[in-house]
This record gives sequence, structure tokens and C-alpha cells, in this order.
Amino acid sequence: MSDFNSGGWAIFVAAVTIVSLVACLALLAFASKRKVMANDNTTGHVWDEDLRELNNPLPRWWAWLFVLTVVFSAAYLTFYPGLGTNPGTFKWSSTGQWEAEQDKARATMAPLYAKFTAMPAAELAKDSQAMGIGERLFANNCAGCHGSDARGSKGFPNLTDNDWLWGGEPDKIKETITKGRVGMMPVMAAAVGATEDVRNVANYVLSLSGGAHNSVAAQLGKAKFAACAACHGPEGKGNQALGAPNLTDKVWLHGWGEDAVMAMVNNGKTNVMPAHEKRLSPEQIHVLAAYVWNLSQTAKVATK
Repeated sequence: MSDFNSGGWAIFVAAVTIVSLVACLALLAFASKRKVMANDNTTGHVWDEDLRELNNPLPRWWAWLFVLTVVFSAAYLTFYPGLGTNPGTFKWSSTGQWEAEQDKARATMAPLYAKFTAMPAAELAKDSQAMGIGERLFANNCAGCHGSDARGSKGFPNLTDNDWLWGGEPDKIKETITKGRVGMMPVMAAAVGATEDVRNVANYVLSLSGGAHNSVAAQLGKAKFAACAACHGPEGKGNQALGAPNLTDKVWLHGWGEDAVMAMVNNGKTNVMPAHEKRLSPEQIHVLAAYVWNLSQTAKVATK
């Protein structure tokens, strides 16, 4: 696809556009030169015995409409981008318009966000207006992955519980939204050992949360779990500094059971939470972080 970034394509597009407009005018001029034909101005084509094709000129209104279309196209290409890389005399672009609309929206909301910025998450959670804005921000920016109810799905964390990969305090949530996260579970099969060793480790991991497992295999896998302890900790309680999940609860982000755990050990997994610092303003992120934090509170903070 890098070939299409060449400046030659811009020249090609501009040339084709101009030639097309000239061809339209040439076609109109050619069609306007009507040649008188014999046989009562007919072309000689007859259908159904008496239906004859006449050689009448185009209606004048149609011809002028054709000309106006070409003139409008030429004017549009003069004022707006359309001829390759030529920006047009108005210098308009969809990006520029979007940025102008964003700046206008930010200016309108600035006084309100100024008040919210000075409020900590616990206070924002009590403000129905702030939570309403946070809910809309969540719906527009987060619901696509975490779901409209924020309960997530396979591969996308549930934000309504207290199981946090990177920390559930407002400042950590704000950091996650702003900078994004990259969670990587490396392929650990070689470090763990043979296939049977991987199976044993999987059963040991399942035993940590009290799930159904083979107790004999779990005991055999306990020693091999040392290869995993560097991230998940010797007790399997995870490490929020690394985004390593807690294996002692019953929250399974990528599926539960022996086969699912073995697949993670054998294949690894990389998950990406995109950064929103270029999509949302710091003030919006502050309100959104407070909204997400409030979702996970056991007793929701009453709003006024």
C-alpha cells in the first residue's frame, strides 16, 4: 500500500478529474450538433411496426442543467480539495472541521469541567451531572469493548467488580485511560516443561481459586509454578505493577478450565487497552475515571 503514497497519484487523480470535466462539455457540444435526417427526421429505427425513433435535440433545460453541473463541479474543485493534493482556496479539510468542532465543544464545556477537575472521584460520584457526563463518555469510548453495562466479555475486563489488573484506585484508572495498557502473557511452555508438566501447572492454577481440578496433578505442578511466580507471585495473587492477574480468585479473563489455562501457558496472550489521551481531554478523563471507579464500588455512592 505504500505505493499509493507517491505524489504521482495526486497528479493522476487531478488529471483524470480535469479530463472528465472537459469530456463532459465536449460530449454536450457534440450532442448539440444535430444532423437533419431523411424520413421525417427519424433515425430509421422502428419497433412494434409504428414506433419510430426521432432525432430531436436535447431539451434546452436539460442542456443548461448539464452545463450548470459542470460549472458547479469546477467551482467546488476551486474552493475545496479534490484535485489531488490541492487544498482549495478555502483550505477546508474534514480533520480541520472536526478539530474546530472539538475546540468549540471544549470551550462550551470548560466552565463545567473546571468545577469537576477540582473534585476528587468520591465527590464526583455524588454528582448526578458528572456521572451523567461520565456515562456518555463511557458509552462513546469504552462500551465497544467493555460492553454497555461495563461487565466486559471474554478478553475484556469486567469493570463492575473489584478485580483490577493494573489497580482500581481513581488515579490508576485515570492512568490506564490516559496512557493505555499492554498486557502480555509470554509463552511459558518451554519454561514449564513437557506437555504433562503444563497440564500439571494448569491444575495447580485451578486449585488456587478452589476450582475443579485434579489434586494429584496439582501437587505435581506446584513446583513447576515457580516459572510463573515471577509475574503472578509465589502465591498466585498477581502483580498490578505488571498487570499480572490474580489467580486465586474466580475471575477468568480468557476462559476457565484445564484446556483454557493450558492454552495460555502454551500460546501466551497479548491484550491492548488503547490510550485515550489524544481522544479525550484531561478533564474528560478525570470525570470518566471517576465514573468507572464508581461502577466497581460495592455500595454505589448516592448521587444528588
